[in-house]
Amino acid sequence: MSEFNAPKTNAEFEQNFAQIKPLMTDNQAYFESSRCLFCYDAPCVNACPTGIDIPLFIKQIHSKNTLGAAQTIYNSNFFGYACGKVCPTEVLCEGACVYNLQEVPPIEIGRLQTFATDKAIRSDKKLFQLAPSNGRKAAVIGAGPAGISFACEMRIAGFEVEIFETKEKPSGLTVYGVAPYKITNEEALDEMDYLRKQFGFKVHYSHPVTTARNIEHLESEFEVIFLGIGLGITSDLGIPGEEKEGVTGAVEFVERLRMGHHEITVPKNVVVLGGGNTAMDAASESARMGAENVILAYRRGKEDMGAYEFEYDLAKSVGVKGLLNAAPIEITGNGKVTGVRFIKTRMVNGKLENIPGSEFTEAADWVIKATGQSKRSDFLAHISGLERDSKGCIKVNPETFQTTNPKYFAAGDAVSGGQEVVNAVANGKKAAQSVINYK
Repeated sequence: MSEFNAPKTNAEFEQNFAQIKPLMTDNQAYFESSRCLFCYDAPCVNACPTGIDIPLFIKQIHSKNTLGAAQTIYNSNFFGYACGKVCPTEVLCEGACVYNLQEVPPIEIGRLQTFATDKAIRSDKKLFQLAPSNGRKAAVIGAGPAGISFACEMRIAGFEVEIFETKEKPSGLTVYGVAPYKITNEEALDEMDYLRKQFGFKVHYSHPVTTARNIEHLESEFEVIFLGIGLGITSDLGIPGEEKEGVTGAVEFVERLRMGHHEITVPKNVVVLGGGNTAMDAASESARMGAENVILAYRRGKEDMGAYEFEYDLAKSVGVKGLLNAAPIEITGNGKVTGVRFIKTRMVNGKLENIPGSEFTEAADWVIKATGQSKRSDFLAHISGLERDSKGCIKVNPETFQTTNPKYFAAGDAVSGGQEVVNAVANGKKAAQSVINYK
């Protein structure tokens, strides 16, 4: 049973979705930074996909050079604030902290990172000096972490950059797809506004690039095009009943929640299908929106879940019930969802098998599918010479992020199939460096 009441106002919504990594005060940051051992060859740095010099920025915070700390962070990661909040620090930098070996709480690196970058954002401090214009132009399709990171790095080198974004706001999943208790819309958008002012790239919002004619226009206008298009809508399960009213995709639900807040109504009984981090977020969000019974169903065992253990624990802490080794076989109801029919599963010789005669039904007013996202195949088919792998992801050179069409570079979920924000940021920057150094 969920402990949350359905929020009726934005204040109640914010209370239900209180930040799990709130901003530190000056005193908290000073004392937390004093705990750092400033390790040589620090394991936290090696664990960070963007390679931030973590001991250096923590030392700068401790010496009250907070803007210097922000500079250190942004030198490596243009989403320094957002990543401090949404990164799975428990398994990355903080998970690598040497204090874990002594059973001492690790340094709160993520919160120190947002502390420093927040100071820079609030002060509107100019941190970067851009090279003079080199007369070269790059287009970016998608204003998500990979695309924005690519744009920032290109602007430092003197390229003119224009970004084309389908939605009304920037930042991709950081605004549209991350649980509200990890970062607020205002926080994500404030950092994006700061970066736009810092680097001077142009963004065309509500400007979808979808047709062959759109592509031809960009190819004629720009020397290089970066694809940061992410993934598409939630994939189908391929079971009867998916068309019924009350069935929705997890990414679509999270986006509606991020945009609508307390205006979104969640019914009493919710079943979430999936075992990844998005499933955990959707289940936790449903409970925080006042759903009384939230079941998180996964066809395999807990040890096979794609989600981080701390994400599963977070969902359970707000009243979500786990249903493991249960495969959905039908969504029931007469036009509108009334339940999900499952069959129990087991592993036999390393293969998942259904257990005959073990079918059962769980009541549901809503079914949220967190079963992966489709690839943007129709759009990508418009680009000549662009190869994709067996899963539909864009093929790139893993060192340069250049695609099989040399005019195009790509990074983010459209290449990886789905990773963390920090991976997209890191690879977007590497792609830009490849373009800058490309002869």
